[in-house]
Amino acid sequence: MNSATYVRYEVLRTFRNVRFFVFSLVFPLVLYVVVVGGNRHVNNFAGTGLSFALYYMVGMVAWGTMTAVVAGGARIAAERAVGWVRQLRLTPLRVPTYFGAKVLSGYCMAMVSIILLYGLGIGFGVRLPLDSWLRMTVLILVGLVPFAAIGILLGHLLSVDTMGPALGGLTALFALLGGAWGPITGDSGFVHSLAQLLPSYWLVQASHSAYSGLWWPPKGWLVIAVWTVVVTRLAQRVYRRDTLRV
Repeated sequence: MNSATYVRYEVLRTFRNVRFFVFSLVFPLVLYVVVVGGNRHVNNFAGTGLSFALYYMVGMVAWGTMTAVVAGGARIAAERAVGWVRQLRLTPLRVPTYFGAKVLSGYCMAMVSIILLYGLGIGFGVRLPLDSWLRMTVLILVGLVPFAAIGILLGHLLSVDTMGPALGGLTALFALLGGAWGPITGDSGFVHSLAQLLPSYWLVQASHSAYSGLWWPPKGWLVIAVWTVVVTRLAQRVYRRDTLRV
């Protein structure tokens, strides 16, 4: 199996996994429709001057894409459990190709989530300039990089049985502290300072750039870069340890 064939196979297999599809894609869409459906006429949510459809759309985009990318770790855990990863190590398939396919499949699912949520938002009356859509999308895709590394790390640390609860709990915690479901802090204080050190906070800020008109400040780029480097190194270490174990 060459690299291109394996990557294509991995992406197709991801879209055929009904449980993964529902968890990382359908649920955020259904939640958006249910919540926004009864608030579609709110045009000044909480005094922000924003429509509720726009405010909730960007939060769901951040949460849905984060879940889609991190969930790649669940597939790694499942493949480890049945010995598929061990079999792949006996083939000429390169390790970067294996992990690259996992990241790519997660990003493909994230892009589907983005497109569908954007479409729903437009259906509920969201209107933004083209540059706002583009800026938001670019920042979200960059902000997902550390979450792809987190998924790989968890996939080699946890079993299939523990992966589900850990995935749900971790993404929920990231979403809560990052503000994907609404702000939980003011503009100052310990919790606010802590949240700014999390990649989920800047992923949410990426989605908020749609109406703020702002790119990340240097601190945002730094937090994303540090999380990416640290988690990637940890994932590499755990992978090597897992390799020596089998």
